[in-house]
Amino acid sequence: MSLPRVVWVPRAVIMALRRLATWSWKQGQFPGFRTALCAERLAAVSRTSGPVLVQSRPLTSDGSSSEEKLAAEASRRSRDKPNVFQKIIDREIKADTIYEDEQCMAFRDVNPVAPVHIIVIPRKPIPCLSESSDADAPLLGHLMTVARKVAALEELKDGFRIVLNDGRHGSQSIYHLHVHVIGGRQMRWPPG
Repeated sequence: MSLPRVVWVPRAVIMALRRLATWSWKQGQFPGFRTALCAERLAAVSRTSGPVLVQSRPLTSDGSSSEEKLAAEASRRSRDKPNVFQKIIDREIKADTIYEDEQCMAFRDVNPVAPVHIIVIPRKPIPCLSESSDADAPLLGHLMTVARKVAALEELKDGFRIVLNDGRHGSQSIYHLHVHVIGGRQMRWPPG
């Protein structure tokens, strides 16, 4: 028996398949949406010989998931350094920006969890919601207004989800306040 292999698929292939999935979903072609998502996984499988390693999110000995551990570790390392969102604001890193004004910007998430996954960030470096002040209330309200605008731009007429993670227990991995706008499919309850 051969050992499982870790499979590498070019990022361009994955992004093209995700665009196809998003387009299929928006056109009401749900079989096409499922086919595109399956194709992304099959592209990896078809390039291998022998078993393929399937990743899961097992619980650790203290009852937390490996995802929570990774978020905690990432937050510990990134708290005092320039983070990816600040680099996007400073134009050091490119992003697929869909909205921008003097207070904030919105761009597509590079690892979407749904057909539409947009990140809205303030230009002001607020680490997390719990560290915001009353003086930030107009900016926080503006972030929600921009979330509504990008949902309209993405034609999320049937609804969408807003997610804002705060701190270690909220699994915040980047300490620059950000709002996730997630849609294009039926959401489940309860989340995470």
